[in-house]
Amino acid sequence: MVASKNMGHLFFLLLLILSFLISTSSAKFTSKVGINYGQLGNNLPSPSKSVELIKSLKAKLVKIYDTNPKILNSLKHTNIKVSIMLPNQLISNISSNQTLSDLWVRSNVQPFYPHTKIRYLLVGNEIISSTDNKTWYNLVPAMRKIKSSLKAHGLHKVKVGTSCAMDVLESSYPPSNGTFRADISGRVMKPMLQFLNKTRSFFFLDAYPYFPWSSDPTNIRLDYALFESKDFTYTDPGSGLVYTNLFDQMVDAVIFAMRRLGYPGIRVWIAETGWPNGGDYDQIGCNIYNAATYNRNVVKKLTSESGTPARPGKVLPSFIFSLYNENQKPGPGTERHFGLLYPNGSKIFEIDLSGETQVWEYKKPLPKPTNDEKYKGKIWCVVARGANSSEVGAALSYACSQGNKTCDPVQPGGKCYKPDSPTWHASYAFSSYWAQFKKVGGTCYFNGLATQTIKDPSYGSCKFPSVTL
Repeated sequence: MVASKNMGHLFFLLLLILSFLISTSSAKFTSKVGINYGQLGNNLPSPSKSVELIKSLKAKLVKIYDTNPKILNSLKHTNIKVSIMLPNQLISNISSNQTLSDLWVRSNVQPFYPHTKIRYLLVGNEIISSTDNKTWYNLVPAMRKIKSSLKAHGLHKVKVGTSCAMDVLESSYPPSNGTFRADISGRVMKPMLQFLNKTRSFFFLDAYPYFPWSSDPTNIRLDYALFESKDFTYTDPGSGLVYTNLFDQMVDAVIFAMRRLGYPGIRVWIAETGWPNGGDYDQIGCNIYNAATYNRNVVKKLTSESGTPARPGKVLPSFIFSLYNENQKPGPGTERHFGLLYPNGSKIFEIDLSGETQVWEYKKPLPKPTNDEKYKGKIWCVVARGANSSEVGAALSYACSQGNKTCDPVQPGGKCYKPDSPTWHASYAFSSYWAQFKKVGGTCYFNGLATQTIKDPSYGSCKFPSVTL
């Protein structure tokens, strides 16, 4: 009887353990789609208002790019799971200093936990894309230090990772040939994968089909990039896997690269994906129609738990980029147009991140796309409306110091000297600079002071240089 009773207790205990494992496993593997909450704008709503907007999008997850206390406090008691970030510039110091790591966690994580559901901590953002190689080699040591600090403070539910862009691969086509770059494979990626595998964390991937499509729209079909292809598939000659969209190809290339280094089972988390709703004249396919189509379709895919051809049926947790159009993001115009919302909080297009709304249920018509083909003609670069006059003066000086005779026509007596105003002279200088340097990476941005135009600003004998596409 005693043996039978003990066996019964043991069986009951095993059931409890099994049910716990199932519940914790299902908590980790969520098909809910989250949102990236960037803050690079001078006209964005308050954190408390932003949290309400995040709820209105039916997002159950949010990723921020720091540990902004106002945002973390606004997320208290909301049941929204949160991913926070250690800034890039702290990685090197923390990589060799456990005390500094402990202090950072004690100051930036512990005060908000557990009332704010911090579940993920990313060490840096696209480190391998945006920093020097010294920081690359400090990345995994910093991840280890942060993990130790979390453990020391009893924060056991927080997974540690880092976000990687597709440029960590030297080969991504076909997907079965996915290979990490030779300069990072052994010294960065392999120890990173070892860490992620040991801690049961995720490979956080930024995957944007827009970029490979827009760089090669002749050979990559737009409908294939937007999940809209009805009559085209791609069969990987190495694996035999069949692909119906570009997103799956990109994700599987990373999965194969991890497998090649001996880590076939590490889970992938889509840290960023999205499509720009606007951009510059020299950028293709960035419009509201395509942004709505892509984001609605990717939400449908991610919430369906269909996985990818290399991992069918496997959940891909994800964050859509981004909450707002952010007017202070540097770079081409698309960088400031990835939002689901305008800064005033209104939706750029209808979207439901829960996946409960079917694509055909969105009733509001979308504006027809006008830039799905490359613009052909001349473009000028001029001072943007509302630009700060003192900053324009500094940018004028910079532009004139570059290149060959960039600003000769706006010198006294030159054909473009009049009207004699810094704004007018800067517009000429920006156009002249861009015309000379676009082919080698020069942009029409100037820290947000410049904008593109297809209206020729030339007058009389004053001819503004242009870029011709």
